[in-house]
Amino acid sequence: MGVRKRQSADKRKEALKDVAFAKLTNIPSSPRKMRLVADMIRGVEVNRALGILKFSNKEAAAVLYKLLKSAVANWEAKNNQQVEAGMLRVSTVFVNCAPMLKRLRPAPQGRGYRIRKRANHVTLIVDTIDNAK
Repeated sequence: MGVRKRQSADKRKEALKDVAFAKLTNIPSSPRKMRLVADMIRGVEVNRALGILKFSNKEAAAVLYKLLKSAVANWEAKNNQQVEAGMLRVSTVFVNCAPMLKRLRPAPQGRGYRIRKRANHVTLIVDTIDNAK
């Protein structure tokens, strides 16, 4: 590896030092339902986001609650310090489609209706607040 490439790699690593992420794959709910909940916490401080998710009626909120707790734990393990109030925020949340399970339901006159069982992948990135400014 050349000097310039090493310097740019070190700069990239330094920029990602305050960032931690968590991924969850193949969640058996539609991406549209998960995006509704993900939009509620995008850009919000972590403690406030945990409160929003805890008291939400959506089923997807329970999944995102555990994922956010995991991302915070990953940040603590990466930086060797405890999270204080107002220190972290949810910088990015994105929901992608997972492969669909396709099934057939019997329909009238010998036909079959297709049932698409959707799933999704969620990636949640936690960042320090002062780094975001």
